Amino acid sequence: MITLFGKSYPWTAPEILIPAAVLLVLALALLLILRAARRSAQSAEPLLRELMFMGQRVQSLSDGQERLTGGLHHVSEAQAHSQANMLRLMETRLADVQRQMTEALQGTSTRTARSLGELQQRLETIDKAQANIEKLSGNVLSLQDILSNKQTRGAFGEIQLHDIVQKALPSDSYTMQATLSNGRRADCLVHLPNPPGPIVIDAKFPLEAYEALRRAETPRQAQEAAQFLRTSVRNHLRAIADRYILDGETADGALMFLPSEAVYAELHANFPETVREGFALKVWIVSPTTCMATLNTMRAVLKDARMREQAGAIRKELSLLYGDIDRLSTRVDNLDRHFGQAAKDIEEIKISSDKATKRARRLDNFDFEELAPDPLPSPPALARPAE
Repeated sequence: MITLFGKSYPWTAPEILIPAAVLLVLALALLLILRAARRSAQSAEPLLRELMFMGQRVQSLSDGQERLTGGLHHVSEAQAHSQANMLRLMETRLADVQRQMTEALQGTSTRTARSLGELQQRLETIDKAQANIEKLSGNVLSLQDILSNKQTRGAFGEIQLHDIVQKALPSDSYTMQATLSNGRRADCLVHLPNPPGPIVIDAKFPLEAYEALRRAETPRQAQEAAQFLRTSVRNHLRAIADRYILDGETADGALMFLPSEAVYAELHANFPETVREGFALKVWIVSPTTCMATLNTMRAVLKDARMREQAGAIRKELSLLYGDIDRLSTRVDNLDRHFGQAAKDIEEIKISSDKATKRARRLDNFDFEELAPDPLPSPPALARPAE
């Protein structure tokens, strides 16, 4: 590096190479001149002119180098100014980008926090649903345990029957676990009027036979399961007919309550002969839905019977009401008569008051000559109040 006019340039820069070349040329020229001076004095004058010309050229090169140096300085200042402007612009742009990134990050953070909150709520909801599902699974397992035992299965049917009857009938129109004269205890005895009389509803649930039919995989298994279901239902129908249809005590029919719509549908779809056998025994099979409809019909019958029982009391009450209305009419007539007499008495009192006022005014003015003896009016007869 070499420094010229306050600027540093490398050795290979044109600003250095050109002057160096010029100096080298001058040195060679001087050598040539010295050699030529030795040879001939006559040739010295052209060489001097040539040297002067070369000196002028060197001066021109020096001036050009100065101008070039000034141009380079101007270019350097312009470049520095441009770089400063570029740096300020870049700083401004960088600040804007940083601000936008900060705002975007803040917005993203807010949305992320909100999303995490919503996700937390949904996870809590899912946890609650999972807990409910687990609880429901436990209840289903408990229900399966209940239905797997014959005694608990019977209790399940009785509870469902009691719930349906309780919703459909008044509390005094039925008896749960009623004991009949033969010592048999019916699940429900509905107190219908004669005819038809009290009717028994007994809950039965042939679940084992139905499940065997559902699990059958071969025609033989299906046939055996169908026979098992047919036999179970037939035995229930006959037991109800023998135990709960008593002459003179109950109606001539009874209801067998199946606490499963699926079993009820299976019987009516694929075992119509068993259903008809129940008709022959006067034992009608009902499901929860059809039992509710039947009980609503019984409720209408009970309502009609109670209306007939109360018909005499209603007629008696109507007769008493007619007597009360007749006495009220008589008393209204008496009151009207009393009001008429009172109006007449008030009119006569008003006439007497006017006469007394006129006499008092005459006495106040001493108009004795204008006073004339008037016959004393007889007092009005007051009407005797009616009893």
